[in-house]
Amino acid sequence: MAGIYLHIPFCRQACHYCNFHFSTSLRYKNEMVAALLKEMELSLDYLPDPTIETIYFGGGTPSLLPSDDLAKLLSRLRELYKLAGDAEITLEANPDDINKEKLLGWKVAGINRLSIGVQSFHDYDLQWMNRAHNAKQALHSLEQALDIFKNISIDLIYGTPALTNEKWKNNVDTALSLGIPHLSCYALTIEPKTPLQKMINLGHSKTVDPELQSAQFVLLMDWLNAAGYEHYEISNFAKPGWRSRHNSSYWQGKPYLGLGPSAHSFDGTSRQWNIANNNKYIDSVSKGSLPFEKEELTAVQRLNEFIMISLRTMEGLDLRKINGIDVERLLESSQKYIHNGLMIYENDTLVLTTEGRLLADGIAAELFA
Repeated sequence: MAGIYLHIPFCRQACHYCNFHFSTSLRYKNEMVAALLKEMELSLDYLPDPTIETIYFGGGTPSLLPSDDLAKLLSRLRELYKLAGDAEITLEANPDDINKEKLLGWKVAGINRLSIGVQSFHDYDLQWMNRAHNAKQALHSLEQALDIFKNISIDLIYGTPALTNEKWKNNVDTALSLGIPHLSCYALTIEPKTPLQKMINLGHSKTVDPELQSAQFVLLMDWLNAAGYEHYEISNFAKPGWRSRHNSSYWQGKPYLGLGPSAHSFDGTSRQWNIANNNKYIDSVSKGSLPFEKEELTAVQRLNEFIMISLRTMEGLDLRKINGIDVERLLESSQKYIHNGLMIYENDTLVLTTEGRLLADGIAAELFA
């Protein structure tokens, strides 16, 4: 089975840390929806398996779209593709967009999972990030959402300059007290060409402290493990049975189709990505042409991607899925990490320990072919 991702490139305002493709103007919203509908038709033959297991509205801020537009997009997907009966359909939403009317509209449209961009329950941190909501809105939006949706995830950011361990614990405890079944938690990164990078370069903000970030990640793992959450991917924690099926498909190497400007697609052997320009995307698609670049992946690239995404998961890197020559090399290269307590080898599988997860990307890179 496969998944479909729709990139909705609109935001109410620009967060200081974000380097995703978006516009703060909704001027061409109608044209964008029409282009997405057209791209669905142009991409009908892309996926090797026509059955769609998951749909994900990301961005940007897809919750800015009227419910009627979301319903229109989902209706057309159902007409063109074969949706699994239990398909997971996720909408990314911001707290400032959430109210009872919208929640009911999303449910009627067919959304059955929400991913809510909370980031913090502290006003100072939200203002520093330039988020459009405040802490009170964050709490109220989650209380309202939980009345209508059960499958809810929230995003939290740690490692910001002013986030003490005490405030970080308060953020996590607040999520736990609400019974949120899924948390995606990310260390703040300083992306190139973002307002945050400029603020730091000009001395208007402190930079991030890697030691503080590592400490807060360790605390996070301890707290959520004690609360019964599965740490099923480096940045993702879920109560048993509440994993994100869409994101899990990425880490399992399943094919997916990306619709919208800057959206990426993967068919199993190649990767392609749409142009990151709203007007050029709309113009090209309206003329029946897909504006994308494509990369055919070599056997080595596919292996390295498999190593990277597998080591990020709690299931680890299953060596039975790799040919013999590479298995020998991987076992030899991993010995120092096993010896140092950063990795465990059992049942033909390499799994990172809690300490190893702090160095996941570096360890994966060392194991690359």
